Amino acid sequence: MKIRFTKMHGAGNDFVVIDNVRQNLRLTAGHIRRLANRQRGIGCDQVLVVGPPDCPEADFSYQIFNSDGTEAGQCGNGARCFARFVREQRLSWKKILDVQTPGGLMQLETEEDGRIRVNLGVPIFQPAAIPFACDSESMEYTLDVAGECHLLGALSLGNPHAVLVVSDARSAPVSSLGPAIEGHPRFRERTNVGFMQVLSRDEIKLRVFERGAGETLACGTGACAAVVHGIRKGLLNNTVTVQLPGGKLSVAWQGDGTPVWLGGPTATVFEGTITLQNR
Repeated sequence: MKIRFTKMHGAGNDFVVIDNVRQNLRLTAGHIRRLANRQRGIGCDQVLVVGPPDCPEADFSYQIFNSDGTEAGQCGNGARCFARFVREQRLSWKKILDVQTPGGLMQLETEEDGRIRVNLGVPIFQPAAIPFACDSESMEYTLDVAGECHLLGALSLGNPHAVLVVSDARSAPVSSLGPAIEGHPRFRERTNVGFMQVLSRDEIKLRVFERGAGETLACGTGACAAVVHGIRKGLLNNTVTVQLPGGKLSVAWQGDGTPVWLGGPTATVFEGTITLQNR
């Protein structure tokens, strides 16, 4: 099976983007793992599939697959690359796109300077909807990890997130504590884990251990989750610059009941074809 693809990134969060509007591909978890493999495939954090919509309200459908072959519910940087991709591929010239995702319709806006903003919807804090095992909703929860208690926020932006406030993001135990929280039994569908250092009311540093991908250079929904948690704690203003290892993103949130907006740069790296076995 020959696949045409485009390699893209948003602040270093990199993707293999596949046009399934003009192709008709049936990708298995094995195909996804091969595409994402940095030694034997193309290499990426996630594989994005652009397809025709199933509902008349949407312009396109959007599927996200982690590098381990599992499907993700949302990816903010991937969504911004999605908007750039459909314009560059001449699939649409709309400045505002409505895109069908597993979590519902998502809106993407291309601004005059070419930067792309994505409306990631209203954050979800109810534990059962995240999902997170807890009897009642709270701003923060205590999580026991290998006998140590960690204080964190838990929320969903179409995918689950845990957010820890740390004194120094650079020295945070992302490689050890990240996977331990990602697979913690209280997060029944696993979770993304953010380690947030507050620099000022308008800026944070962040590292994210992504569910199914490990630590990445940037995570759009992780940036949004961290800012939302920081605003709820009274630590941040409503518009925040997020410093990630791969670059800077902008997140805006006006409070409970309102959607989160994510902005930042995107780039196309290269295009090509790859041949995979049909299995």
